[in-house]
Amino acid sequence: MPEPMPPLQLDMPAPSGQQLKAARLAAGLNQAQAATLMGYALQSGSRGGLQSRTWQALESPTDERNMQGPVFAMFLLLTGQHPTHRLAPQTPESGD
Repeated sequence: MPEPMPPLQLDMPAPSGQQLKAARLAAGLNQAQAATLMGYALQSGSRGGLQSRTWQALESPTDERNMQGPVFAMFLLLTGQHPTHRLAPQTPESGD
């Protein structure tokens, strides 16, 4: 049986709202798409369409809420933007 991998060590600071918005835009996502990717709830907007009030608050410069660092690291991984790591599919080991 193969040895288990050691835990992954990532630098995971909480992003500012401006950093989160920049990462979302770099991924080519609107707020609803980013919220769906990360599992945040969507609501009907005042102009129709869907919106995420949680995501809006996380990007707002005036709101006290911030995305937690590990969640931001996962967003960066899922969108291919993490500076030092990337997600890759696992390949089955031969002979198992």
